[in-house]
Amino acid sequence: MSRPIKTAIASYGMSGQVFHGPSLKVNSGFDVVQILERSKTLSKGLFPEVEIVQTYNKIIENPEVELVIVNTPDALHYEMAKQAIEAGKNLVVEKPLAQKSSEAEELVNLANKKGVVFTVYQNRRWDGDFRTVQKIMEEAKFGRLIEFESHFDRYRTYIAPNTWKEEGDEYSGVLYNLGSHMVDQAYVLFGMPKAVTAHLRIVRKVGVVSDYYDIRLEYDGFAALLKCSYLVKDAGPRYTIHGEYGTFYKSGIDPQEEMLKAGHLPNEEDWGTEPIEDWGTLFYEEDGEDLEELVETFPGDYTLFYDNVYNAIRSGAELEVKPEQAVDVLKILEACLQSDKERRTVIF
Repeated sequence: MSRPIKTAIASYGMSGQVFHGPSLKVNSGFDVVQILERSKTLSKGLFPEVEIVQTYNKIIENPEVELVIVNTPDALHYEMAKQAIEAGKNLVVEKPLAQKSSEAEELVNLANKKGVVFTVYQNRRWDGDFRTVQKIMEEAKFGRLIEFESHFDRYRTYIAPNTWKEEGDEYSGVLYNLGSHMVDQAYVLFGMPKAVTAHLRIVRKVGVVSDYYDIRLEYDGFAALLKCSYLVKDAGPRYTIHGEYGTFYKSGIDPQEEMLKAGHLPNEEDWGTEPIEDWGTLFYEEDGEDLEELVETFPGDYTLFYDNVYNAIRSGAELEVKPEQAVDVLKILEACLQSDKERRTVIF
Protein backbone atom coordinates (compact mmCIF):
# COMPACT_ATOMS: atom_id res chain seq x y z
CA MET A 1 0.00 0.00 0.00
CA SER A 2 1.08 3.58 -0.58
CA ARG A 3 0.89 6.41 1.95
CA PRO A 4 -0.75 5.22 5.22
CA ILE A 5 -3.89 7.01 6.38
CA LYS A 6 -3.31 9.01 9.57
CA THR A 7 -6.04 7.73 11.86
CA ALA A 8 -7.52 8.62 15.25
CA ILE A 9 -9.73 6.40 17.43
CA ALA A 10 -12.27 8.31 19.52
CA SER A 11 -12.63 5.68 22.23
CA TYR A 12 -10.71 2.69 23.53
CA GLY A 13 -13.38 0.67 25.26
CA MET A 14 -14.46 -2.78 24.15
CA SER A 15 -14.88 -1.94 20.46
CA GLY A 16 -11.54 -0.14 20.28
CA GLN A 17 -9.65 -2.91 22.03
CA VAL A 18 -11.36 -5.86 20.35
CA PHE A 19 -12.45 -4.73 16.88
CA HIS A 20 -10.98 -1.50 15.52
CA GLY A 21 -7.57 -1.54 17.19
CA PRO A 22 -6.49 -5.02 16.07
CA SER A 23 -7.72 -4.56 12.48
CA LEU A 24 -5.88 -1.25 12.17
CA LYS A 25 -2.76 -2.66 13.85
CA VAL A 26 -2.26 -5.34 11.19
CA ASN A 27 -3.13 -3.11 8.21
CA SER A 28 -0.15 -1.22 6.80
CA GLY A 29 -2.53 1.21 5.13
CA PHE A 30 -3.30 2.90 8.45
CA ASP A 31 -1.14 4.79 10.91
CA VAL A 32 -2.93 5.31 14.24
CA VAL A 33 -1.61 8.63 15.58
CA GLN A 34 -4.13 9.57 18.30
CA ILE A 35 -6.47 7.70 20.64
CA LEU A 36 -8.92 9.30 23.04
CA GLU A 37 -8.64 7.89 26.56
CA ARG A 38 -9.82 10.26 29.26
CA SER A 39 -8.30 8.49 32.28
CA LYS A 40 -6.48 5.34 31.15
CA THR A 41 -3.65 4.31 28.85
CA LEU A 42 -4.88 0.89 27.72
CA SER A 43 -4.08 1.58 24.08
CA LYS A 44 -0.33 1.66 24.82
CA GLY A 45 -0.41 -2.13 24.85
CA LEU A 46 -1.26 -2.32 21.15
CA PHE A 47 -0.05 1.12 20.06
CA PRO A 48 2.95 2.03 22.24
CA GLU A 49 3.88 5.06 20.09
CA VAL A 50 0.41 6.59 19.87
CA GLU A 51 -0.48 9.97 21.36
CA ILE A 52 -3.19 9.60 23.99
CA VAL A 53 -5.50 12.61 24.21
CA GLN A 54 -8.12 13.47 26.81
CA THR A 55 -10.49 15.52 24.64
CA TYR A 56 -12.15 14.88 21.28
CA ASN A 57 -11.28 18.39 20.14
CA LYS A 58 -7.59 17.43 20.14
CA ILE A 59 -8.45 14.95 17.39
CA ILE A 60 -10.75 17.27 15.45
CA GLU A 61 -8.22 20.11 15.52
CA ASN A 62 -5.28 17.95 14.47
CA PRO A 63 -4.59 18.70 10.76
CA GLU A 64 -2.58 15.48 10.48
CA VAL A 65 -5.62 13.25 11.14
CA GLU A 66 -7.33 12.10 7.93
CA LEU A 67 -9.67 9.46 9.36
CA VAL A 68 -11.64 9.46 12.60
CA ILE A 69 -13.15 6.32 14.14
CA VAL A 70 -16.21 7.26 16.22
CA ASN A 71 -16.77 4.18 18.39
CA THR A 72 -18.22 5.85 21.48
CA PRO A 73 -21.60 5.05 23.13
CA ASP A 74 -24.48 5.27 20.66
CA ALA A 75 -25.94 8.50 22.06
CA LEU A 76 -22.72 10.35 21.15
CA HIS A 77 -22.42 9.17 17.54
CA TYR A 78 -24.42 11.93 15.89
CA GLU A 79 -22.70 14.92 17.47
CA MET A 80 -19.19 13.49 17.23
CA ALA A 81 -19.69 12.37 13.63
CA LYS A 82 -21.03 15.80 12.73
CA GLN A 83 -17.97 17.48 14.25
CA ALA A 84 -15.61 15.24 12.29
CA ILE A 85 -17.41 15.76 8.98
CA GLU A 86 -17.54 19.53 9.45
CA ALA A 87 -13.78 19.43 10.05
CA GLY A 88 -13.31 17.64 6.73
CA LYS A 89 -12.28 14.31 8.24
CA ASN A 90 -13.05 10.95 6.64
CA LEU A 91 -15.16 8.96 9.04
CA VAL A 92 -16.00 5.48 10.31
CA VAL A 93 -18.88 5.34 12.80
CA GLU A 94 -19.77 2.33 14.91
CA LYS A 95 -23.21 0.87 14.35
CA PRO A 96 -25.82 2.15 14.77
CA LEU A 97 -24.86 5.28 12.85
CA ALA A 98 -27.14 7.40 15.05
CA GLN A 99 -30.14 6.90 17.27
CA LYS A 100 -32.59 8.38 14.76
CA SER A 101 -32.77 7.98 11.00
CA SER A 102 -33.34 11.72 10.62
CA GLU A 103 -29.98 12.38 12.31
CA ALA A 104 -28.32 9.80 10.09
CA GLU A 105 -29.77 11.38 6.94
CA GLU A 106 -28.43 14.75 8.04
CA LEU A 107 -24.95 13.26 8.42
CA VAL A 108 -25.11 11.63 4.98
CA ASN A 109 -26.09 14.93 3.35
CA LEU A 110 -23.34 16.80 5.21
CA ALA A 111 -20.72 14.22 4.22
CA ASN A 112 -21.76 14.47 0.57
CA LYS A 113 -21.49 18.24 0.76
CA LYS A 114 -18.04 18.08 2.36
CA GLY A 115 -16.80 15.35 0.01
CA VAL A 116 -15.50 13.03 2.74
CA VAL A 117 -15.53 9.24 2.83
CA PHE A 118 -18.13 8.18 5.39
CA THR A 119 -19.06 4.62 6.34
CA VAL A 120 -20.46 2.55 9.20
CA TYR A 121 -18.75 -0.35 10.97
CA GLN A 122 -21.05 -3.24 10.11
CA ASN A 123 -18.33 -5.81 10.67
CA ARG A 124 -20.68 -8.78 10.86
CA ARG A 125 -21.12 -8.65 7.11
CA TRP A 126 -17.71 -10.36 7.28
CA ASP A 127 -18.74 -13.09 9.72
CA GLY A 128 -17.91 -16.47 8.26
CA ASP A 129 -21.41 -17.83 8.81
CA PHE A 130 -23.04 -14.87 7.07
CA ARG A 131 -20.63 -15.07 4.12
CA THR A 132 -21.59 -18.74 3.86
CA VAL A 133 -25.29 -17.90 3.98
CA GLN A 134 -24.78 -15.44 1.12
CA LYS A 135 -23.23 -18.26 -0.94
CA ILE A 136 -26.09 -20.61 -0.08
CA MET A 137 -28.63 -17.96 -1.06
CA GLU A 138 -26.89 -17.36 -4.39
CA GLU A 139 -26.81 -21.07 -5.24
CA ALA A 140 -30.45 -21.50 -4.12
CA LYS A 141 -30.34 -25.30 -4.20
CA PHE A 142 -33.32 -25.24 -1.85
CA GLY A 143 -35.40 -23.52 -4.53
CA ARG A 144 -37.80 -20.67 -3.96
CA LEU A 145 -37.26 -19.06 -0.55
CA ILE A 146 -40.08 -19.60 1.94
CA GLU A 147 -38.65 -18.47 5.28
CA PHE A 148 -35.34 -17.16 6.59
CA GLU A 149 -34.64 -17.31 10.32
CA SER A 150 -31.64 -15.91 12.16
CA HIS A 151 -30.79 -16.08 15.89
CA PHE A 152 -28.22 -14.21 17.97
CA ASP A 153 -28.83 -15.67 21.41
CA ARG A 154 -26.78 -15.41 24.59
CA TYR A 155 -27.02 -16.65 28.16
CA ARG A 156 -26.42 -13.86 30.65
CA THR A 157 -28.45 -13.98 33.85
CA TYR A 158 -26.55 -11.00 35.24
CA ILE A 159 -26.40 -7.32 34.32
CA ALA A 160 -22.92 -6.21 33.31
CA PRO A 161 -21.86 -3.38 35.69
CA ASN A 162 -21.01 0.11 34.51
CA THR A 163 -22.17 -0.29 30.93
CA TRP A 164 -24.44 2.08 29.04
CA LYS A 165 -25.84 -0.86 27.04
CA GLU A 166 -27.68 -2.15 30.11
CA GLU A 167 -29.36 1.10 31.09
CA GLY A 168 -31.10 4.06 29.48
CA ASP A 169 -34.00 4.60 27.11
CA GLU A 170 -35.53 2.73 24.16
CA TYR A 171 -32.35 3.23 22.12
CA SER A 172 -30.35 1.20 24.63
CA GLY A 173 -30.75 -2.53 24.98
CA VAL A 174 -30.39 -5.36 22.55
CA LEU A 175 -32.39 -4.02 19.58
CA TYR A 176 -29.96 -1.24 18.67
CA ASN A 177 -26.99 -3.39 19.76
CA LEU A 178 -27.23 -6.87 18.24
CA GLY A 179 -30.34 -5.94 16.29
CA SER A 180 -28.33 -3.43 14.26
CA HIS A 181 -26.23 -6.34 12.98
CA MET A 182 -29.09 -8.74 12.29
CA VAL A 183 -31.27 -6.19 10.53
CA ASP A 184 -28.28 -5.11 8.45
CA GLN A 185 -27.65 -8.72 7.39
CA ALA A 186 -31.29 -9.14 6.35
CA TYR A 187 -31.08 -5.82 4.50
CA VAL A 188 -27.96 -6.97 2.62
CA LEU A 189 -29.73 -10.17 1.56
CA PHE A 190 -33.22 -8.87 0.82
CA GLY A 191 -33.36 -5.06 0.89
CA MET A 192 -36.13 -3.06 2.55
CA PRO A 193 -39.07 -5.11 3.84
CA LYS A 194 -42.68 -4.35 2.98
CA ALA A 195 -43.81 -4.67 6.59
CA VAL A 196 -42.34 -5.04 10.09
CA THR A 197 -43.77 -6.71 13.18
CA ALA A 198 -41.68 -6.73 16.36
CA HIS A 199 -42.01 -7.74 19.98
CA LEU A 200 -39.50 -6.49 22.58
CA ARG A 201 -39.24 -7.77 26.15
CA ILE A 202 -37.16 -7.66 29.30
CA VAL A 203 -36.62 -11.32 30.18
CA ARG A 204 -34.01 -11.02 32.94
CA LYS A 205 -35.49 -10.30 36.36
CA VAL A 206 -32.94 -7.58 37.05
CA GLY A 207 -33.04 -6.11 33.53
CA VAL A 208 -33.99 -2.48 32.84
CA VAL A 209 -33.71 -2.39 29.03
CA SER A 210 -34.93 -4.84 26.40
CA ASP A 211 -32.87 -8.01 26.21
CA TYR A 212 -35.17 -9.95 23.86
CA TYR A 213 -36.68 -9.31 20.47
CA ASP A 214 -38.72 -11.21 17.93
CA ILE A 215 -38.79 -9.40 14.58
CA ARG A 216 -40.71 -10.42 11.47
CA LEU A 217 -39.78 -8.72 8.19
CA GLU A 218 -42.24 -9.36 5.36
CA TYR A 219 -41.08 -9.55 1.75
CA ASP A 220 -42.75 -10.70 -1.46
CA GLY A 221 -43.41 -14.40 -1.00
CA PHE A 222 -41.34 -14.98 2.14
CA ALA A 223 -40.52 -13.67 5.60
CA ALA A 224 -37.27 -13.06 7.50
CA LEU A 225 -37.43 -13.81 11.23
CA LEU A 226 -34.79 -12.25 13.47
CA LYS A 227 -34.62 -13.37 17.09
CA CYS A 228 -32.45 -12.64 20.11
CA SER A 229 -32.68 -13.48 23.79
CA TYR A 230 -30.22 -13.12 26.66
CA LEU A 231 -31.72 -16.16 28.39
CA VAL A 232 -30.98 -19.04 26.02
CA LYS A 233 -29.00 -21.67 27.87
CA ASP A 234 -28.56 -24.01 24.91
CA ALA A 235 -28.74 -22.20 21.59
CA GLY A 236 -30.27 -23.81 18.52
CA PRO A 237 -29.30 -23.10 14.91
CA ARG A 238 -27.82 -19.69 14.13
CA TYR A 239 -29.47 -19.74 10.71
CA THR A 240 -32.41 -21.76 9.40
CA ILE A 241 -33.39 -21.27 5.75
CA HIS A 242 -36.41 -23.06 4.30
CA GLY A 243 -36.98 -23.24 0.57
CA GLU A 244 -39.46 -25.02 -1.64
CA TYR A 245 -37.09 -27.99 -2.14
CA GLY A 246 -34.84 -27.93 0.88
CA THR A 247 -33.54 -26.56 4.17
CA PHE A 248 -30.20 -25.20 5.38
CA TYR A 249 -29.14 -25.27 9.04
CA LYS A 250 -26.09 -23.54 10.48
CA SER A 251 -25.13 -23.66 14.16
CA GLY A 252 -22.29 -22.03 16.06
CA ILE A 253 -21.16 -18.43 15.75
CA ASP A 254 -18.26 -16.73 14.01
CA PRO A 255 -15.13 -17.22 16.17
CA GLN A 256 -13.43 -13.88 15.47
CA GLU A 257 -14.79 -11.91 18.44
CA GLU A 258 -13.69 -14.53 20.96
CA MET A 259 -10.29 -14.82 19.30
CA LEU A 260 -9.83 -11.05 19.45
CA LYS A 261 -10.93 -10.93 23.09
CA ALA A 262 -8.30 -13.57 23.85
CA GLY A 263 -5.62 -11.26 22.45
CA HIS A 264 -5.10 -12.80 19.01
CA LEU A 265 -4.47 -10.53 16.02
CA PRO A 266 -6.33 -11.02 12.73
CA ASN A 267 -3.21 -11.72 10.70
CA GLU A 268 -2.67 -15.15 12.23
CA GLU A 269 -2.73 -18.29 10.11
CA ASP A 270 -6.20 -19.83 9.60
CA TRP A 271 -7.84 -16.68 10.96
CA GLY A 272 -11.61 -16.89 11.32
CA THR A 273 -11.91 -20.56 10.37
CA GLU A 274 -14.51 -22.78 12.04
CA PRO A 275 -14.15 -26.40 13.16
CA ILE A 276 -15.98 -28.90 10.99
CA GLU A 277 -18.55 -29.58 13.71
CA ASP A 278 -19.87 -26.02 13.25
CA TRP A 279 -20.30 -26.28 9.49
CA GLY A 280 -23.82 -26.05 8.13
CA THR A 281 -25.88 -28.77 6.51
CA LEU A 282 -28.02 -28.41 3.41
CA PHE A 283 -30.88 -30.86 2.83
CA TYR A 284 -32.46 -30.64 -0.60
CA GLU A 285 -34.21 -32.52 -3.35
CA GLU A 286 -32.77 -32.76 -6.86
CA ASP A 287 -34.21 -34.78 -9.73
CA GLY A 288 -36.36 -36.69 -7.26
CA GLU A 289 -33.42 -37.64 -5.06
CA ASP A 290 -32.99 -36.52 -1.44
CA LEU A 291 -29.50 -35.10 -0.88
CA GLU A 292 -27.55 -34.01 2.21
CA GLU A 293 -24.55 -31.72 1.84
CA LEU A 294 -22.08 -30.55 4.49
CA VAL A 295 -21.29 -26.88 3.74
CA GLU A 296 -17.85 -25.63 4.73
CA THR A 297 -17.96 -22.24 6.44
CA PHE A 298 -16.13 -19.42 4.70
CA PRO A 299 -13.44 -17.94 6.98
CA GLY A 300 -14.60 -14.73 8.60
CA ASP A 301 -12.39 -11.70 8.15
CA TYR A 302 -13.16 -8.31 9.72
CA THR A 303 -9.97 -6.83 8.25
CA LEU A 304 -11.69 -6.70 4.85
CA PHE A 305 -13.77 -3.78 6.15
CA TYR A 306 -10.69 -1.60 6.61
CA ASP A 307 -9.18 -2.78 3.33
CA ASN A 308 -12.27 -1.31 1.68
CA VAL A 309 -12.04 1.92 3.70
CA TYR A 310 -8.41 2.35 2.62
CA ASN A 311 -9.25 1.81 -1.05
CA ALA A 312 -12.21 4.20 -0.82
CA ILE A 313 -10.06 7.00 0.64
CA ARG A 314 -6.93 6.49 -1.45
CA SER A 315 -8.39 5.21 -4.72
CA GLY A 316 -12.04 6.25 -4.73
CA ALA A 317 -13.29 2.65 -4.53
CA GLU A 318 -16.96 2.03 -3.85
CA LEU A 319 -17.79 1.59 -0.18
CA GLU A 320 -18.98 -1.84 0.91
CA VAL A 321 -21.08 -0.26 3.69
CA LYS A 322 -22.74 2.84 2.33
CA PRO A 323 -24.09 5.30 4.90
CA GLU A 324 -27.40 5.42 3.02
CA GLN A 325 -27.78 1.72 3.85
CA ALA A 326 -27.26 2.53 7.52
CA VAL A 327 -30.10 5.05 7.27
CA ASP A 328 -32.39 2.33 5.93
CA VAL A 329 -31.38 -0.01 8.76
CA LEU A 330 -32.28 2.69 11.29
CA LYS A 331 -35.69 3.10 9.62
CA ILE A 332 -36.31 -0.62 10.11
CA LEU A 333 -35.21 -0.40 13.76
CA GLU A 334 -37.56 2.55 14.28
CA ALA A 335 -40.37 0.51 12.75
CA CYS A 336 -39.56 -2.23 15.27
CA LEU A 337 -39.93 0.24 18.15
CA GLN A 338 -43.20 1.54 16.70
CA SER A 339 -44.57 -1.95 16.12
CA ASP A 340 -43.83 -3.04 19.67
CA LYS A 341 -45.18 0.15 21.20
CA GLU A 342 -48.41 0.18 19.18
CA ARG A 343 -48.81 -3.62 19.06
CA ARG A 344 -49.29 -3.68 15.32
CA THR A 345 -47.58 -4.36 12.03
CA VAL A 346 -45.90 -1.32 10.49
CA ILE A 347 -46.26 -1.06 6.72
CA PHE A 348 -43.52 0.62 4.69
